[in-house]
Formats: sequence, C-alpha cells, structure tokens
Amino acid sequence: MPRMISFMLTRLATGFAIGCATGFLVWQNGFLSSSAAAGTLENYLAQGLFIYLFASTISMGYLATALLLEEE
Repeated sequence: MPRMISFMLTRLATGFAIGCATGFLVWQNGFLSSSAAAGTLENYLAQGLFIYLFASTISMGYLATALLLEEE
C-alpha cells in the first residue's frame, strides 16, 4: 500500500475512534435532551447518528491537522 494512503487511513481511523468515544460520552452525559423514550428504536437511531456526526467530523479534522503538521 502506498505510504500516503496508509497515512490517511490510519489518521482517519484514529480520528473516527476518538470521535466515537467523544460522541458516546456526550450522549451518555445528557448534554442533549432526547424526545424519544429510552430503549426505543428512535432513540437508538438518534444515538447512532449523533455518534456518527461526532466521529466523521473529528476524523476529517484529525486528518487535516495531521496533513498540515506532517513534515518530510
């Protein structure tokens, strides 16, 4: 695998993992109020989308920062 693709995939995966952890913690600590009752399909879907929102945003930011700061 070319070095640049490997670099990008590892940074995206790392950022996605950080974003998932952050999104899950924010959801569990109740920073946002949910109108769906706990345990319903709507609640799980909302939680999944919320965590994906954090993960995708942070992974792109992590990759952009890594590309900006990479020196060679």
